[in-house]
Amino acid sequence: MLKKLLSRGAAPAPAPAAVSPGPEAYFGLMAQGAAYGRDVEAWAAGYQAADPFPHIILDGLFDPGVLRRVVDEIPSPLAPNSLFTADVKHLQENKFAWRDVPALGPESTRLIGFLSGKPFLEFLSALTGIPGLMPDPYLWGGGFHQILAGGKLAIHADFNIHPVTQLYRRVNLLLYLNEGWEAAWGGDLELWNRDMDACVQRIAPLFNRTVVFSTTDVSFHGHPEPMTCPPDKVRRSLALYYYTYERLPHDPHSTLWRDRPGDAGKVQAAMDDFWKTT
Repeated sequence: MLKKLLSRGAAPAPAPAAVSPGPEAYFGLMAQGAAYGRDVEAWAAGYQAADPFPHIILDGLFDPGVLRRVVDEIPSPLAPNSLFTADVKHLQENKFAWRDVPALGPESTRLIGFLSGKPFLEFLSALTGIPGLMPDPYLWGGGFHQILAGGKLAIHADFNIHPVTQLYRRVNLLLYLNEGWEAAWGGDLELWNRDMDACVQRIAPLFNRTVVFSTTDVSFHGHPEPMTCPPDKVRRSLALYYYTYERLPHDPHSTLWRDRPGDAGKVQAAMDDFWKTT
């Protein structure tokens, strides 16, 4: 028996136990690692005081290399594709969305997973003052948004009830992915006051710029001017929305589109026509 065992050679060594990558790897997509939220108290004060509604602009929050790899994974609307689009003239034009969860690349999945995880949700709650924020695994209305030359998104306030989970929408996060974007091309995010008589804030869609704002019936925003970028350029962003079980005293509604003073009623007319044909 001993000769047989010896002739077979030594038994193979057991495979080493898997080692958890640890928090350093988890927070590795943030420019400051786990310390990314160290100034959240100061940011929260600015968030609440912001005009025309609570919001904040955070530049350089993420590791640029991670975001470049995410961009490389996004299918381009300039090539044959299966991207989602639902253009309506005067409301949204030349806009494409990519939110096919099983088809997302590894870096995109990692990024969205981080932004949906407990540490970042706690950061968002500390920033916004809204406890119990929940991510949206369906990416309903969200995901990667891409706008081509001539594209626009009329001023609006977002729908407030998730059609699947029935949770109440409370916070929007927009992460811009446009390296080398030029001011002359337009595409600025505009924040309007509740009376819709003034644009209070314009935010350029610059690479590694994150915008967070509270979602209410009067958080009117959009990029309503047709973009003038070259035809081979694309305005890209990641849009994620956060919800709570708690509901504010607002009636459930779909997107609330609004005309600017110079729109001559075109936005409302487009919305009326849309409802007539659906």
